[in-house]
Formats: sequence, C-alpha cells, structure tokens
Amino acid sequence: MARSSPPPDSREPHRPSPLRHTMLEDAQAFVLGTTLCALGVQFLTAAGLVTGQTAGAAVLLSYMGGWSFGVWFFLLNLPFYGLGWVRMGPRFVVKTVIAVTMVSVLTRLMPLVVTFEALNPWAASALSGAVIGMGLIVIFRHGASLGGIGILALWVQERFGIQAGWVQLGFDALLFALAFALLDPWLVAASLSGAVVVNLIIATNHRRDRYVGR
Repeated sequence: MARSSPPPDSREPHRPSPLRHTMLEDAQAFVLGTTLCALGVQFLTAAGLVTGQTAGAAVLLSYMGGWSFGVWFFLLNLPFYGLGWVRMGPRFVVKTVIAVTMVSVLTRLMPLVVTFEALNPWAASALSGAVIGMGLIVIFRHGASLGGIGILALWVQERFGIQAGWVQLGFDALLFALAFALLDPWLVAASLSGAVVVNLIIATNHRRDRYVGR
C-alpha cells in the first residue's frame, strides 16, 4: 500500500507560516528602503557613475541629456507593471508603484540635502552598492520591488528558484557593455564593482527559506 504524504504543515514544523506585515511596518520599510536607494543614486551621479537594472538604464539616459533620472526611472518602469500584475498579483504591483514613485521623488530631493566635496569613484561605487543593496532587500522583504528587471528577477526566483541577484547580474552585464561604449571606461569599471556589490548582497541575503514575512 502506498504511503500517503504528510500534510504540508507537518513536514517542517520548525518553520512558521508566512506572516503579512502591517501597514505601519510596510510604511517604515518603504521610507527606509527608498531613502537608502536614493542615497545610493546620489553617490553614483555625484561621481559620474552608473549602476545596473532599470535604475542603471535611467542613469545612463539622464547622462545623455533630456530628462532627469527620476523621470526616466518612473517611465521605464511602466511597461513592467503588467507582468507584475499577472505574475505577482495586484498587491505586489501597488506596493511597487509606491516604491518606484518614492525613489523618483527622493532622488530629486537628495541633492538638496546631500553633497560631496570630494568623492573617489571607487569609494562611491562601493558605498552606493552597499546602500542600494540593503535598500532593495528591505523593499523586497515587504512584498515589493523597484520595478523593471526587479519584477522579472523576483518572478524568476519564485517560479524557477533562481536567486534574484543572479538574474539581475546577467541583465547588468548587458547594460554595462553598452555603458562601456558610451562613457569613460575607467568610470564604468568603477561602476561595475558597485553593481557586483548590489547583486551579491541580494543573492546572499534575500532568500525565501530564511525570511517568511510578506
């Protein structure tokens, strides 16, 4: 006689069920996460650097003239909301729209309160990678992303079990290949180290088996 499988709750009794965050917890996390990301962008743009993901594309476009990073970042994210709605659900998309809008606004305000007299490009890249990476983890753990490739990366992680950081690293490789053709190779090389820091932080720390909050 075939043995029946135990009910799901009895397989891993040591692991709690996913807990949904309260609105207050989400609010404080969004303020913290988006502020860290905006600070990271300030490090980048003050040193003339770029970064990966959709934010990197927005930075690159802002350097080429026309609109600011905040405007490009908001616009580039619009096409990805449909995928997020279908694959991740309306709650995820609403939270992501809020987070993207907050970063777009905060990056416009950050230069008014944070400036640098001296900023080494390599130090700026490492610091931006650290604060953006931690900001993204905070946002991810509260059921949102900063849109764009982040939505795709989170869906791939949920669907296929591939860490979101590795998916984003592949996209970043293509983005930086374009940046090398358009910008000072020395600054792009420094920027690349920061993008690696971001994705390593996410790949190491954002794991479903270690964090159950939603």
